[in-house]
Amino acid sequence: MTKAANIQSQDDTKAGLISGLTAYMIWGLFPIYFVAVKQIPTLEILGHRIIWSIPFGFLILLFRKQLAETVAIFRNPKTLALLGLAAIALAANWGVYIWAIQQDQIFQGSLGYYINPLLYVLVGVVFFKESISRLQILAVVFAFIGVAILTLQGGVFPWISLFLAASFTTYGVLRKQIAVGAMPGLFVETLTLLLPALMLFAYLAQTNTMAWGDFGWKMDALLVFAGPLTVLPLLAFAFAARRISLSALGVLQYVGPTLQFACGIYFGESFTAAHAWCFGFIWLGVGVFAFDAIRKSRHPAPPVYPTRSPQTGPRPDSR
Repeated sequence: MTKAANIQSQDDTKAGLISGLTAYMIWGLFPIYFVAVKQIPTLEILGHRIIWSIPFGFLILLFRKQLAETVAIFRNPKTLALLGLAAIALAANWGVYIWAIQQDQIFQGSLGYYINPLLYVLVGVVFFKESISRLQILAVVFAFIGVAILTLQGGVFPWISLFLAASFTTYGVLRKQIAVGAMPGLFVETLTLLLPALMLFAYLAQTNTMAWGDFGWKMDALLVFAGPLTVLPLLAFAFAARRISLSALGVLQYVGPTLQFACGIYFGESFTAAHAWCFGFIWLGVGVFAFDAIRKSRHPAPPVYPTRSPQTGPRPDSR
């Protein structure tokens, strides 16, 4: 690699890290936004998030010249159906998360996104027969112990955390089956959800229960801001994913729930001894998981070559 190419590679990596960190910081600070719009009912916030994501997403597609790629999705019924299912999982995740923040359950939201990557490992093993390392098993066990302690000692079954982790894992698994870009995929997903959102708004308007316009222009502006707040971090994430390793992304993803946890402390949410034990085991599991990811990236498994035979000749690494 030439010196210029090496410098370019380092610049790309640096830009990728900054973009990834930006994405996870925005996601981590989401509680601040949802607390600010707490006066608005959960379903109405969800509807605004869907509706205002569409025009802003269209502008991004136009800027990135991805309109043709987006239109092509509508010619593939299987892809369209999978994106529809992914949209349902995503909307459920969004809705429950918004409701959790409004119910002063920020810690449970944070816990859900800590569990999420560990649940990915479990789903990969059970449903996709993927191999799992001993350290990954240990990380999942620590997470299970943490959830069990919160349930038994705290007397609270963390259904919000488990639902958020399960719904986002479902979304991730579905998106993994679809060969479309992040932004075109999100745009089609929000279009899929547009009709239900419009039907919700029509019902709210008809029953005079719509909060839009009741709290002044500043609140309305905040609701419109849900569009770029949804699209921008995904755009930053897509930029980062092309420029840094998956292990680096894997470590960065814990920035989000850590900031959510900090938001819970800032807003004075009750943090019990059961929470302390639960998060202690979760953080231990996360640490083991991150260590395993970094270790694998530094010491990748050697390639497997076929056994030497007269037909295949010597292995490429033989002298």
